[in-house]
Amino acid sequence: MPLQEAEPPADFTSLKTGQNHFLIFFSSRVDGKMWCPDCVAVEQLVNETFAAESSPPAAIVYVGQKAEWKSQDNAFRKDPWHLTAIPTIVRLNDAGEEISRLVEDDFLDPTKFLSFVQPRDTA
Repeated sequence: MPLQEAEPPADFTSLKTGQNHFLIFFSSRVDGKMWCPDCVAVEQLVNETFAAESSPPAAIVYVGQKAEWKSQDNAFRKDPWHLTAIPTIVRLNDAGEEISRLVEDDFLDPTKFLSFVQPRDTA
């Protein structure tokens, strides 16, 4: 299933529906390019992994420009996400509840990432 994208100020709690089994948190784009080098480093792998129609449902969520992200008031640093770093990928069950996540260095490891996104029971 093709990746969906969400940019602030969307209602990000609506992303916790059973429609998305993965949420990928990236930096927002400046002049068409993400400002976070780690996000840029995994972007192609994410796109290739979730591009096929048979891929699990996933959405990319942009956390804001650099100054927004660095602020402790950033919405993604609070409930329900409590992000500490980007990129982060969150696996949700069918009820939209978080069951696991990969953050930054683990996300950047292709072996860990591909293992993380393998199909499993998400109920």
